[in-house]
Parts: sequence; structure tokens; C-alpha cells
Amino acid sequence: MIFIDPPFWPAHGTIFSHLISDTSVAELHAFAKANGVTERAFDLDHYDVPERLYAELVAAGATPLSGKELARTLVASGLRIKAKYRVKSVGSVLELRWNALLPEQPELGASLLNRWNEPHRNYHSATHLLAVLEALDLLSNRAAPRAVVLAVWFHDAVYNGTARDEEDSAVLAQACLNGIVEPTELLEVARLIRLTATHSPTATDSAGHLLCDADLAILGAESGEYARYLAGVRRDFAHVSDDDFTKGRAAVVRQLLALEPMFHTARGRELWGLKAQENLGKELAQLS
Repeated sequence: MIFIDPPFWPAHGTIFSHLISDTSVAELHAFAKANGVTERAFDLDHYDVPERLYAELVAAGATPLSGKELARTLVASGLRIKAKYRVKSVGSVLELRWNALLPEQPELGASLLNRWNEPHRNYHSATHLLAVLEALDLLSNRAAPRAVVLAVWFHDAVYNGTARDEEDSAVLAQACLNGIVEPTELLEVARLIRLTATHSPTATDSAGHLLCDADLAILGAESGEYARYLAGVRRDFAHVSDDDFTKGRAAVVRQLLALEPMFHTARGRELWGLKAQENLGKELAQLS
């Protein structure tokens, strides 16, 4: 169902309501689109809608709730995004992480964050970058080699939804990091980035295991988070027709299910292995 709280939150010379779903982000997007709510109003788990639309949205089927009731409903749905994953919070957290990684290169960090915050990105955004870094922390007890951490920062730095993205990201990393890190480390960063095109490191590639497992951690997310991931990926490919997207996504899901193993580290298998198989299996059934 779709819910809305009373106009109360002031910004930009008006007051706003929050519009949510207790079922899925996809349902929320569909309702918003059908009722003229701009995509720019979406903030990860809700839409901010101006007071002038409140009555229209209620008439269209949004159920009115108090602010507290709406907040409780969103939490209970499993769709709520933690505060640290909000755009402003994500930027602050990532800035701190970058400055700890390469403290002498703040401008490079800012340039990378600008790339990750490009307006055409939905799933492949700064939120994804932070999630992969946090997954890497879990896998390595915050002791991953610097080359792996740099590969995370650059692995989707170029994102156009094409087969060249990984290669272009690797080339960008080599250009940006040349003269900043040692040549051997630079080659390793580029090699690791290219691995994310297939997620198929060799059996002895421990650095590759860390990066690929962290990048695929979303596959083992709980249902609400996995649904947001799927909705974000679909919006990343909004220019692709439903039929073509379904065919392409089904092929991707089959490739992921065919990975043997899907997670290369024991910790990755423990954290995400079973849930990833469940999520992908359900998704493939729906796509089919």
C-alpha cells in the first residue's frame, strides 16, 4: 500500500509530505509516476511531495497517516534506509574514508565522489560505493590491501551502463593514480577493476576474492534491500525497453548463478551465500 503523512516539513518556501510504500520501492515509483510526482523528489525510501499535491495523492489512493505512524510503517516494511546512507551523510562518510586512504589527494577524492554522484546513477551511486567498502571491511577485518580499497573506489567510477565500463574505469584509475602510487600497485588496482567485469578470480587470487565478494554482497541482502537494488538497476537502464531489460537481466542472473563459487572467501559464503542463491532464484523465476 501507499501512505502519506500531512504536510509539515518546511523547505524551499513550501512544506512537504512524505510518500512511502510498505510493499516495495517499485510500487512507490509506479504510484509517483502515475500521479505526476517528479523522480527528483525521491530520497532512497520515500518521496518528498509539496503540500499542493497532498489532496490529489490521497484521492489517488495514498492512505493518510500521522508522521509517527508513517515512520513506524516504513521501518516495519524493511524498506527504510539508514541515515548514514542518505546522500549528504554518504558524502561525509566517504570523504573521511578517502582522506584516511590518500590524505594528500583530497582533490582526487572529490573528483571521484562527483563521478559517483552523477545524476544518471541509481544503484551504481555513492551509496553502492559505501556499501562495497563496508562489505570489504567485514571480509578483511578492516585490513584489506590498499590496492583492493582503491579498486573499490574506482571500479564503477566510469558508469554508462555499457560493456566498456570496467575497462574505462581501469584506464581512469591508471591515469589518476599514476605518480601517486607505485607502478606495481597501480597495475594491481587496474587488474582488480577489470576483474569486476566477470567476478571470476583465480583460486589463488586473494585480493580478487575480497574485491569480487564485496562487490557482490548485495546479492545476499535481505528482501527489502534486494528489492531496492533491483529497482535501482532497472532505473539505471530506464532507456531500455521492458522486454529487452528482462532478457538482459535474466542472462545476468543466470551468469551469477553459474559462478562457482559465487563467493570466494569463507566469510563471504557465510554472510551472503545462501541468501544470494535464494534472491537470485526468486528473481529468475519472476523474470521467466
